[in-house]
Amino acid sequence: MQVLKVDTVSFDLTTDGRLKRPDDWNEDVAIELAHKEGLALTDNHWEVIKEMREYYQKYNRPPIRKLLKRSLAEKYGPDKAEDEYLQTLFPNEVLVQGTRIAGLPVPVMDAELNRSSYATTKNKKTSVKREFAQAFDFEGKSIEIHPHGNLVNLDDWNEQLAEVLAEREGITLTSDHWEVIRFLRKFYFEFGIAPMVKLLMKHMRQQLGDEKSSRDFLYSLFPEGPARQGSLIGGLPEPQGCIDAQ
Repeated sequence: MQVLKVDTVSFDLTTDGRLKRPDDWNEDVAIELAHKEGLALTDNHWEVIKEMREYYQKYNRPPIRKLLKRSLAEKYGPDKAEDEYLQTLFPNEVLVQGTRIAGLPVPVMDAELNRSSYATTKNKKTSVKREFAQAFDFEGKSIEIHPHGNLVNLDDWNEQLAEVLAEREGITLTSDHWEVIRFLRKFYFEFGIAPMVKLLMKHMRQQLGDEKSSRDFLYSLFPEGPARQGSLIGGLPEPQGCIDAQ
């Protein structure tokens, strides 16, 4: 087991150099973690580190790259969100090196799909163990779903299938449902993740206003959770992390 010493205090690290206990983190610890990486922290490093920690404290998970860059651009300007700029600060990858210095768990990066990569893979079936998949017939085709009901093959989705998925959830889709579903799909193909409810509410509020992004309104449409049920009906993977906690 690795150990980090700060003054006279020792902190246990994981095999990849992260704090074993995230609550051990403070700015002095961050400085020593950065020193181990060959970095001397500047104000520019601290802007990124603090943004990561604020995101983690709010959503209980590290940010993916696109959401981190969006937050940095909104707070500090677009130049602070450029890939080249972030690479100069964290040469070994901002999401890996940055989160390690920020005292956060390793981020989930395999979800960072973009439109171009989706286009090249959309005809490939998701790899699942068939004994865990279920299926139902739709328009003469067998539609495979995961145990929680999300599609195995995202390219099976269309609006007619969404109506069937909604019916299986006991929901009749209205224009309000469709507004949320289309927002979820747009978010997924822009950022590469199906958002948990806090993220959904935050970004819907920015575009659609307080009323349509309120918790009460969203749960009136999707009683089992707007993130879970909305993503399922929208043909998206199940959201990761804290999903629909009320």
